[in-house]
Amino acid sequence: MNDEIWQDFEKLTEQYSVAESNRAYLTEFRKSKKAILMAEAESIEPGMAIAKQERYAYSHHEYLELLSGYKAAVYEATALRFKIEAFKMRFERWRSKQATMRAEIGMR
Repeated sequence: MNDEIWQDFEKLTEQYSVAESNRAYLTEFRKSKKAILMAEAESIEPGMAIAKQERYAYSHHEYLELLSGYKAAVYEATALRFKIEAFKMRFERWRSKQATMRAEIGMR
């Protein structure tokens, strides 16, 4: 396989790393956002029950936007992971063909 293909693979793995780190960040930030919105709810109505604070946080437009971003991050990371897997399968197929060619040359 030529250098251009390896460069494409390196780019793909870099993109995957970025996408996966974004996904991980959003997973953790989701918890922070919930806490921030729950605190906001309590500041609006001091002594508000925890369940009511959670309902406020989960239904808040900022939390819903965050979930939309999380969905996109998961999609991107998953799509890139499967592209990497497909690349690995193509490489293994190429490697197998090379081994077969070497074996055929050795038989002659």
